[in-house]
Amino acid sequence: MNTNVADMHRYLEKWQSILRLMDWDIKLRPVEKEWRKSGDIKIDTDDRTAVLLVNVCNPRQTNLEELIVHELLHLKLWGMDQMIETLMNCVYGEDESDKKREFAYTQFMTLLESTVNDLAKSFLQQAGEDREISFGRLEKEVREEIGG
Repeated sequence: MNTNVADMHRYLEKWQSILRLMDWDIKLRPVEKEWRKSGDIKIDTDDRTAVLLVNVCNPRQTNLEELIVHELLHLKLWGMDQMIETLMNCVYGEDESDKKREFAYTQFMTLLESTVNDLAKSFLQQAGEDREISFGRLEKEVREEIGG
């Protein structure tokens, strides 16, 4: 994956505008240590600030632009995300070991991630500079199974 910080900033500025997130202050933070994620976004809705984290050490994602769009879409959907998590807590409680709550939470997170992935790919097909879809996780699995 391209880990050029200048490209990260360029993609952030481009997609922040396209996704109508210009009223947010977003700081980019490259992660230069072993980390289990390709990227993440930390959000403070009260201050309308966010920190976009990008794994530059060992990314599983192969398309930097797609990764940035993906994380910005999480910001765009944050209000709905938090509303649904609050609703689940009201219905199932906050005991993470409760099987019903765990099931609902897992289903929600799976649906959220697949929706964000689909939206990110759609946006890239329309306005992306790098339109190649990332097969990062699958490529690793294929290499482990058959080599190369």
